Order: sequence, then structure tokens, then C-alpha cells
Amino acid sequence: ATAEVSVSNKQYTNEFWAEAVKQLLERGFTVVDVAARVGIPKYMLYDWVQKAKKAGEPAEALPGGTDSAEMRRLKAEL
Repeated sequence: ATAEVSVSNKQYTNEFWAEAVKQLLERGFTVVDVAARVGIPKYMLYDWVQKAKKAGEPAEALPGGTDSAEMRRLKAEL
């Protein structure tokens, strides 16, 4: 089961948030660009970026845990 985050009655998956944060931290897009593109408030995206930076990795900052069993399995295959 994928954990979801609710923002104003909208629910977003962990993958959604991880991708939004990744666009900022790894791809160099601005908060304004990403927030507009994915349709979320800028303040919320700033919050997630700060949590991701503190955690050291976007996926770790998301609710529902750090590494799912599936992610660990896939990483082990590499």
C-alpha cells in the first residue's frame, strides 16, 4: 500500500512528492516552476524540500517510511 499525503482534499502519493522534490534538488528546476507544473502550493513544496534536505534524500522525507521492501529488493538487484 502506498502512503498518501492530503492537501486540500487532494491526495498525492509518495512517488508524486518524491518526483516533485527530485525536480528541484537534482534537476535544478525552481520551486515556482515545479509548483505550477504539478499544481501544488509553493509553501508546501518548500516544506517538502526542507524535509528532504534534512533527511538527505527525497524518499526518506516522505510519510510512510524510508525504504519499502520493494525498493530494497530493487536496489539489491543492481
